Amino acid sequence: MLRFLSLSTLLFCVFTGFAQAASKADVENQFRQWLQRDLWPEAEKSGVSARSFKAAFADVKLNWDLPDLAPPGFPKPKEQKQSQAEFSSPGSYFSEKRLQGLAATGRSLASTHASTLKRIEKTYGVPASVVVAIWGRESGFGRAKIPYPVVDVLATKAFMSTRPDLFRRELIAALHILDSGDVEEVSMRGSWAGAMGQPQFMPSSFLQYAVDFDGDGRRDIWNSVPDSLASIANYLVKKGWQRGRDWGFEVSIPAGVSCAQEGPDLARPMSDWAAKGITRISGKAFPSHERSAPSMMLVPAGTHGPEFIVTPNFYVLKEYNNSDLYALFIGNLADRIGAGGGAFRGTWGDVGNMLRSDVLAMQKALVAKGYDVGKADGLAGYKTRRSLGDWQAKNGLAPTCFPDATLKAKLR
Repeated sequence: MLRFLSLSTLLFCVFTGFAQAASKADVENQFRQWLQRDLWPEAEKSGVSARSFKAAFADVKLNWDLPDLAPPGFPKPKEQKQSQAEFSSPGSYFSEKRLQGLAATGRSLASTHASTLKRIEKTYGVPASVVVAIWGRESGFGRAKIPYPVVDVLATKAFMSTRPDLFRRELIAALHILDSGDVEEVSMRGSWAGAMGQPQFMPSSFLQYAVDFDGDGRRDIWNSVPDSLASIANYLVKKGWQRGRDWGFEVSIPAGVSCAQEGPDLARPMSDWAAKGITRISGKAFPSHERSAPSMMLVPAGTHGPEFIVTPNFYVLKEYNNSDLYALFIGNLADRIGAGGGAFRGTWGDVGNMLRSDVLAMQKALVAKGYDVGKADGLAGYKTRRSLGDWQAKNGLAPTCFPDATLKAKLR
């Protein structure tokens, strides 16, 4: 009986393997047809040359190991239920060991490339420390291994990912890059999502923001440090970076000042925040040139974490990666590189343990009461945080501006 079962199991595995291989072969054939029947007409219409198209796909391969794939004929990926924790404690994002290491290397490289960074700062108005901080965060100062052929990744995702339209546009953009002669396909490497080179630009961003800063006639964000750093600065400027302004300051907000005043749409002069008793946690005064300029409160963990007054440049940093924590990481790292700064002094409390489904239920309850929470997605963005703070104040609770388990039963 054991022999019979073993043989049956073996045969099942063999036949299953053949079926899977045949199914993949079918998908590969469909992919080749898709390239010629669907993609080429669109690429040709957008101005891609036949020569570049043929060269780009001569050796292209579907990468079956990429995440978020939905191959035709295969079972559709199951939808992820919104039950996972919103995020782990933000404190883990700001690993002191990692930040110290990046800052030390960043200071060394800022000295090595001082003349280039000085020219970049003069040209674009973005501080060298900010440019170097993004360079370090995105690609380990160009030292991170970026292993994937970009065309393979984008072609795979354009043909059979859960977001094919997005990657189809990026694939067409990549073909235009190859047509431009800025890079040969063999050198066009990126991440598993198609982000390329040292600044980790998607192809569409490359076309809009990459620059030739070393004067060799090519925009090379893979091998040229000047091109990579200047492209980062150009990106920030085109997204609205304000020359001469900082990104923001860690502050102490007095207990009598509501945390429900944050957000880019509630900007006020920095002098107004100071008049409310908000002070820099370093003990220094706000810079004189910032006092009359618009600035915003930011409390990413409500009253359970560090508090900030930020400038519009903070939201420009978020254009690089739409995350408050990412922009704070870049700002903190830049301060360490350029001004010898250290860790945020405020500590991250016990936050990040709520289920997204619970946060979503709280958002829906707030919406039902007439509050604007932004997108009801189970993530506590600034509109959710301040709406919660407003609701707490109106119901006799001390505003914390952050969802926690004690509020679930109260907010119905």
